[in-house]
Amino acid sequence: MIIDAHNHPFCHKHNVDQFLEIARSYNIDVTWMLSCEYPPDEADPSFYSRRVMFDQFYSLPFSKCLEWYQHAPTEFVLGYAPDPRKPEAIDQLDAAISLYNVKVYGELKLRMMYDNPDALRMYRFCGEKKLPVIAHLDYEFDRGIKYPRPNYWYGGGIEPFERAVQACPDTIFIGHAPAFWAHISGDGQHDKVPYPKGPVVPGGKLIQMLKDYPNLYCDLSAGSGHNALNRDLEYARDFLLEFKDRMLYARDYTDNKHQELLNSLDLPADVLELIYSGNALRLVPLES
Repeated sequence: MIIDAHNHPFCHKHNVDQFLEIARSYNIDVTWMLSCEYPPDEADPSFYSRRVMFDQFYSLPFSKCLEWYQHAPTEFVLGYAPDPRKPEAIDQLDAAISLYNVKVYGELKLRMMYDNPDALRMYRFCGEKKLPVIAHLDYEFDRGIKYPRPNYWYGGGIEPFERAVQACPDTIFIGHAPAFWAHISGDGQHDKVPYPKGPVVPGGKLIQMLKDYPNLYCDLSAGSGHNALNRDLEYARDFLLEFKDRMLYARDYTDNKHQELLNSLDLPADVLELIYSGNALRLVPLES
């Protein structure tokens, strides 16, 4: 079995039938279909060319995830991440769990420190409900522009995220995106370029966090996850072997480059099984 643990409705403008056709062609059995809701002024305009925009939404609303889930409930797991800064957020998530079978809190992608007290309250609620939390982290890179925003940072970097993981030991966190994956290496590039190149250097913050926090998992999706492995293939194999119980295959795209990379690393079959589905099934068992 293969589970894609990170994707979104209308990713790269595919409709649900097109998306499923592509997923099936890559032998993907189930996809975690995640919302990605943030205020209009927190959205990176560069996303507009790659996604369908919906009326007042500048992001990927839960309502569209629900439409896709209802279209093919055996092929999607439903995710929803209401903004924890809103007073009704926990009640909204609780209702979505009861009414729509939401299984994942994701994708969290907001311009706030991820150890915000409102966010910590949300994470603890997710821990009580056994929902893993998928968090997107981005650093404040110089984009050479002034408006509408000079940058699009999310989460505040690795330190607030670590404090959140530490403060909520009963909650499963799944790290994702450039400001998470750059810390696979101790080369100091994490806040200088979004996709660091070159051999992995010992001392990466991510390695220490995986050793210190058993509630931390890794989302291999997108350019960031692929780059983290592809920049140093020898290290990537050792990394995946060491932390095989905490890795989740995921795409955040509709291509197949993550499978191609994983399959090229000569990993044992039992390790690939964990990465492709075993770890995801442990966190989010499928309905019988």
